[in-house]
Amino acid sequence: MKKKTSKKQAKKIMKKTVKNHPKKVKKAVKKQQKRAPEKKIKVKISREELIKYKSILLDKKGSLLKDINHISKDTLNKSQRDVTGELSGYTFHMADVATDNYDRDFGLGLATAEQKVVWEIDEALGRINDKTFGSCQSCGNKIGKERLLAIPYTKFCKECQQAEERKK
Repeated sequence: MKKKTSKKQAKKIMKKTVKNHPKKVKKAVKKQQKRAPEKKIKVKISREELIKYKSILLDKKGSLLKDINHISKDTLNKSQRDVTGELSGYTFHMADVATDNYDRDFGLGLATAEQKVVWEIDEALGRINDKTFGSCQSCGNKIGKERLLAIPYTKFCKECQQAEERKK
């Protein structure tokens, strides 16, 4: 059975290890730094501004959810007969079927894109609660007010966003 080491003993052991094996320690520290999660950097934004951004985000989320519901009603809740306006459930022309399928796929694509924005808004609301809203998740710098007003759910500053887009 192993004995528990005290903090003092652990410090002594660490000093000996660093002294005797400096290269191994440096490698271990570098590995640990790579594995360490990013620090959440808190940017000072006034309470009034946070309330303003929160209301903007909630309004945008509500609008998007209405759009998603409307699209899903138009595309998912209608049968082939309702979409085509035909008396029978089958059309006789392949172009009509292709057009209907295209319209349905297009609507679902819009709903998917809007759902992604809703998720980003939820993340931004979480950052407001964490007090990390307004800081770039890549470099930690403050995101400009103009950018936050234009895209309040953004994660990155302008420079880091451009770098992300270049990677893709």
